[in-house]
Amino acid sequence: MRVPLPRLRPLLLVLPLWLGACSVFESPITNRGNRVDADLLNELVVGTSTKQDVTSLIGSPTTRATFDDNTWIYIGMQTRQRIGRTLGVLNMENTVLTFNDAGVLTDVKRLNQDDSLPVQVVARTTPSPGSDTNFLQMLLGNVGRYNPLAGKAGGSTPSGGGTSGANGPAGPGSGI
Repeated sequence: MRVPLPRLRPLLLVLPLWLGACSVFESPITNRGNRVDADLLNELVVGTSTKQDVTSLIGSPTTRATFDDNTWIYIGMQTRQRIGRTLGVLNMENTVLTFNDAGVLTDVKRLNQDDSLPVQVVARTTPSPGSDTNFLQMLLGNVGRYNPLAGKAGGSTPSGGGTSGANGPAGPGSGI
């Protein structure tokens, strides 16, 4: 038995929306940064491992502390796209390695999302001088832009054209 196409149209229109809500089409989890494996971290020995050992075992750090080159930070997280292509952080793990001046490992810290501090974003903008117009500038802003000959023969119009048409603005025999 064949079902006529007009009866299937509503179903064909709703089917993609219905399937779009299924978890089968959920965006994949993306690993970002440099996540340090716990087994590799256990191979490092505080007091004996050097910067060279750490680099060969784990790799180079994601960043170094701003004012201390002896603090290496490995930042890693798992994210997934959410509504409007914004990223949602599923899991965040940071590893902070501290070395002494001789380059020997002195401390290992593992931090996660619970150790993070909330940051308040300020919505203000920094004013730049000269961008705000005052009342006097608004009042006198168009002085010098007025052209009384704009529409007459030989004058220029605001659109950049001179006369309109082959015979001028008034037409043939107007005496202008």
